[in-house]
Amino acid sequence: MTGPTVLVSKTGALGRIHLNRPEALNSLTPEMIRLIDAGLDRFEDDASVHAVALTGEGGKAMCAGGDIKFVWRTGRSDPQQALSFWAEEYRLDARIARFAKPWVAVMDGLVMGGGAGLAIHGAHRIVTETTKFAMPETGIGYFPDVGSTYALARSPDEMGTWIGLTGAVIGASDVLAAGMADVQVPKDRIAAVLDDLAQGRPVAEALQAEAVQPGPSDLRDNAGLLRAALAGEDVAAMLDRLAAIEAPFARRTLDLLRAKSPSSLVLALHLIRLARGSASLEASLDDEFAANALILSQDDFYEGIRAAVIDKDKAPKWSPATLAEVDAHALIAAIRPQPSLFGARRG
Repeated sequence: MTGPTVLVSKTGALGRIHLNRPEALNSLTPEMIRLIDAGLDRFEDDASVHAVALTGEGGKAMCAGGDIKFVWRTGRSDPQQALSFWAEEYRLDARIARFAKPWVAVMDGLVMGGGAGLAIHGAHRIVTETTKFAMPETGIGYFPDVGSTYALARSPDEMGTWIGLTGAVIGASDVLAAGMADVQVPKDRIAAVLDDLAQGRPVAEALQAEAVQPGPSDLRDNAGLLRAALAGEDVAAMLDRLAAIEAPFARRTLDLLRAKSPSSLVLALHLIRLARGSASLEASLDDEFAANALILSQDDFYEGIRAAVIDKDKAPKWSPATLAEVDAHALIAAIRPQPSLFGARRG
């Protein structure tokens, strides 16, 4: 494909940032992150722009995540290059959260990993009947990042813990129940919303005019089970509690967790719990960045990406292979604070 990977344009009062890498499900590259940031510069200084909308090309995905192949290729040979990618991405996520003008993320189709980072911190987050949302990182030897730990930690009834640990794909109703989105709009009415915004209609009014009631939510329906099973800071104890619950949702959750990298489950839970006490999104992003420096030295990260996107055999061999073999204290203690991405040093 030729042409810019991000299309930045303006229609009336609406600034548009359109991800244009459909052959890769609009997965983020370093170049795309810089183009989005430049688009924000442009719209921030344009008084005629009242709101900015984020969309994705191709109809299948808003954004399926960061370009993990890039990190996989550079992580061992040039870890600083891999860390620089994350640093730029995290600064962009924080900027979106603080952006002075309404940020309207159209979470249509696949929204995963780095794509979620572009969406969930914005002022207005739209889902459609085709939304497929996930933070699938524990399945590739990694952990939920892009500031998601901050959002997941604030999700009700341990829904965020479930999303972050299982990596499961969820639809619009569950995304709304978990507080990762604000409103559902039919896919065929998104254009009408964008037209209204271009005409200068207030965002809340434009969204309300097209909003529909979400359907049933598995997460909401199982809120009591989630609170009972996923409380605390011990992944092994969570699995034991799930195993004792005679319910299909508990068995499904147990199966999902058993397939993930044991080390990633420990790191993910640690970071989500740490984020509960974070004073800001930026603080959680700094904590995630510090964990990135550790993850680049861990075999599971490279093995997970190999199995998922390089060889695609879907058969990772985790090391350690079981939770019982993970020294959680030593793993967490190995995370070394890094200079803050946002100025002052932390830790």
